[in-house]
Amino acid sequence: MDEGFGSFREFYPFYLGEHSNRTSRRLHFIGSCGVLVLVVVAIVQRDPWWLLGALLCGYGFAWIGHFVFEKNRPATFRHPLYSFMGDWVMFKDILTGRIRF
Repeated sequence: MDEGFGSFREFYPFYLGEHSNRTSRRLHFIGSCGVLVLVVVAIVQRDPWWLLGALLCGYGFAWIGHFVFEKNRPATFRHPLYSFMGDWVMFKDILTGRIRF
């Protein structure tokens, strides 16, 4: 359980509020796509170094979104587990049209 929130269900509206800027959401989405591609490359190439690239890609795009466009501190610093979960739920919500891209 992340500190300050009783459940991920309670955290997710806060998470979405931290991602109100459309460009920031787009950068998160692009970074998540890059993560998926790089994880597949790591598996196909049997080279775990690609996982470091996946980590840098995901967080790099997200943090640019936060520091440049949202002008806030990424939730990862305060709520790492719920933030990680939120990234993937938001990714799914963008894919399914629940959140504007």
